[in-house]
Amino acid sequence: MDTSSAAAAAARALLLASLLGLLGAVVPLAGGGSPFGGRPRSCPAACHCEEDGMLVRVDCSDLGLAGVPANLSVFTSYLDLSMNNITRLSSNSLHNLRFLEELRLAGNGLTHIPKGAFSGLFSLKVLMLQNNLLKQVPAEALQNLHSLQSLRLDANHISLVPPNCFSGLVSLRHLWLDDNSLTEIPVQAFRSLPALQAMTLALNKIYHIPDYAFGNLSSLVVLHLHNNRIYSLGKKCFDGLHNLETLDLNYNNLDEFPVSVRALRNLKELGFHSNNIKSIPGQAFVGNPSLIAIHFYDNPIQIVEKSAFQHLPELRTLTLNGASQITEFPDLTGTTSLESLTLTGARITYLPETICDQLPNLQVLDLSYNQLGDLPHFTACENLQKVDLHHNEIYEIKVGTFQQLVALRSLDLAWNKISVIHANAFSSLLSLIKLDLSSNLLSSFPVTGLYGLTHLKLTGNHALQSLISSENFPELNAVHLELAMATTKSKTSGTRMRTAVLRNFKGKMLAFSIHMMTATLRIFSLTLMKI
Repeated sequence: MDTSSAAAAAARALLLASLLGLLGAVVPLAGGGSPFGGRPRSCPAACHCEEDGMLVRVDCSDLGLAGVPANLSVFTSYLDLSMNNITRLSSNSLHNLRFLEELRLAGNGLTHIPKGAFSGLFSLKVLMLQNNLLKQVPAEALQNLHSLQSLRLDANHISLVPPNCFSGLVSLRHLWLDDNSLTEIPVQAFRSLPALQAMTLALNKIYHIPDYAFGNLSSLVVLHLHNNRIYSLGKKCFDGLHNLETLDLNYNNLDEFPVSVRALRNLKELGFHSNNIKSIPGQAFVGNPSLIAIHFYDNPIQIVEKSAFQHLPELRTLTLNGASQITEFPDLTGTTSLESLTLTGARITYLPETICDQLPNLQVLDLSYNQLGDLPHFTACENLQKVDLHHNEIYEIKVGTFQQLVALRSLDLAWNKISVIHANAFSSLLSLIKLDLSSNLLSSFPVTGLYGLTHLKLTGNHALQSLISSENFPELNAVHLELAMATTKSKTSGTRMRTAVLRNFKGKMLAFSIHMMTATLRIFSLTLMKI
């Protein structure tokens, strides 16, 4: 416990002791009996009261009350008046509740809170005023609540935040101002909140963030600005946020990459998805070495400079979809902790041979919908578990391409131009359980190393005539095939297939579909659940 907390606890204990003495309170009985004779004293009618040691928790929520009950115990530490019809507070209705730590007034019809409404609430830590009809922050009512740690003003109609409305709130850590009608950042009001750690201004109508907007909030760790109308940021708008770890700029109208984030040395999570950003410059995150996650999907990004994501040693996830102007794989030098990389819908034609040297911890790689032809050897990618390369232009799988991927569990190579797979291409993939080779140009495929396979897709390979046998696939429980087959007549059973494609699976549960092209070019589709 720090010095200030210890002092506050001591003061509270002293105050409680003096009040007990003044009121003639009795000491609790040795057997644990209540000093109030079994039922909490001074419990308002219809409310629910519960003793908490010498203090009382009072729940008067959703009772249709028009005002604060008059006979509340002076020892009330928790008071819930939410979801009532309290449209106004008098200046003295709560002043005796000096032990009150949490006050809930959400969901009433409050339009104004007068000066002195919270006077005497020396112990108040949590104040909930959300879902009311306030049009401005009640400045005079809030001033000098020195113990207040959490303040909810969300879901009102607040458009005005007076400059000194938070003065004296030296302990405030969490502030909700989201879902209101703010059009600008109340810069002056935020200058007197030295302990603030988390704040949300989301779901407002803010359009611009000026320089030094949060300059005095050096303790702030989390800042939410999503779902506003922000289209411009001052180059120094985040200066002073020395401890910020999470910044949410999602769902705004930004046209340019927010270079002002480079001032956030301790930033760990950055979100600016669902904006109108079209390019990411080189060294975009040069000032953010602590970044773990970047969320920027649903932007019309076309250009990403090759050095945009260099030297981010803590980055774990990188997702970029539809950057159609990217032709080169990004240089990820120094971004060695990356575990998941998604770069889809670009025009990348080749991968560097050093991809695994740069990304030794990579577990998921999705490069679907690109223009990859030849693949490098994925040596040193020993942690890779899932690879998606569908919809590229790959034509051959060489013996060493996937040889080192001992942890690989899922491999998707569908919709390429693969006609050749080396006999030992999959020989070391002992962890592989899902393999998709559908819609390629295969006439055969190797089975070595695929003993643990449970799902196999080969549809769309019209010339494929390989034998699928339980000896090669003892764990297989789903297979999708498409085979071009000639048919001959049988004297006893009519049409039969010339080649037996499934062997020794009798008695096993096996879900599979076979699309057969007959000699007359008619296509039959058959799905079986048991052999």
